[in-house]
Amino acid sequence: QVEVVESGGGLVQPGESLRLSCAASGNIFSISFMGWFRQAPGKQRELVATITSGGGTNYADSVKGRFTISRDNAKNTMYLQMNSLKPEDTAVYYCNVRAIPRTTWRLSDVWGQGTQVTVSS
Repeated sequence: QVEVVESGGGLVQPGESLRLSCAASGNIFSISFMGWFRQAPGKQRELVATITSGGGTNYADSVKGRFTISRDNAKNTMYLQMNSLKPEDTAVYYCNVRAIPRTTWRLSDVWGQGTQVTVSS
């Protein structure tokens, strides 16, 4: 069974930075997709950024130039460096991973519990 755990959220002021981490575990054979999503109060969950196993990235227009997604394949870990944070970035940030565990050899689509990011002065 694949599990993911996010960390790194917190309360920051506008213009400051945070780095989120997402660690996947569970006897993983391969990870094809990793992504960050966020959900603000009263809004639908939205894509923030994604990264493929080959390193291809995709960003929401609202975070381009401010956020950087990366991954360490050896550690099955993904990161989101968030710079120049704005109040509208306030949300719960979720990690999403699509991986094949050696236990089932079937693609698993797994979500983390989320980490709160609050940007406020």
